[in-house]
Amino acid sequence: MSDFNIVSIRKGFIAATPIMLGYFPVAMAFGLLANNIGINMIETLLFSILVFAGASQFMALDLISAGVLYGNIILSTLLLNLRHMMMSASLALKIKESRRSRLLFIAFGVTDETFAVASLSEEEITTPFILSLNGFSYLAWVGGTISGYLVGAILPKAVQSSLGIGLYAMFVAIITPEIRKSLRVLALFALSGGIYFIIAFYKLMPSGWDLIVTIITSSVLGAFVFKEEE
Repeated sequence: MSDFNIVSIRKGFIAATPIMLGYFPVAMAFGLLANNIGINMIETLLFSILVFAGASQFMALDLISAGVLYGNIILSTLLLNLRHMMMSASLALKIKESRRSRLLFIAFGVTDETFAVASLSEEEITTPFILSLNGFSYLAWVGGTISGYLVGAILPKAVQSSLGIGLYAMFVAIITPEIRKSLRVLALFALSGGIYFIIAFYKLMPSGWDLIVTIITSSVLGAFVFKEEE
């Protein structure tokens, strides 16, 4: 355990600070929305403690409020989070001297943001650094969730209802930077929206399956659109 020195932990905290500042308010919005659709505090907190995946949690709230079956919700969030497997595998190859048991905790804490910070780090990625980076980001997300839920309990219903825009803002924040980088991302984004609209509007699939089919179809199309160039 000598590798867990205070310097590496401090570096992880410093690297996590911008992520924490972003996670806390978004997690508050999640807690507020969960309160608004009638999920109790313990269930809301377990959402963030056990899942820890912002986009998937917001999507799950939307599906729950729409009355979608739990099996479909689980499958939808699984498909949305498959990218985390690739990110975790990539980091596992770069982390110096990490025991296999520790990799499980590291993989759980990997998000789009922590992966980006760790991958772009100019310094060597060590176990204490990545655990600190993931851990503090995780605490900010969980803390923001419970804070949002408690604040939501004292807000007027009209204000709580208006917070539904947080769901759409979350997805816009995720996709906008990628759209700015490539017109192909914009085309794929528009095509995915079109597929979902057609399936949902004409009721081609049961509720919940429309999203699952859209995710799978868009992923297959994306594999062809974004073939790695030599």
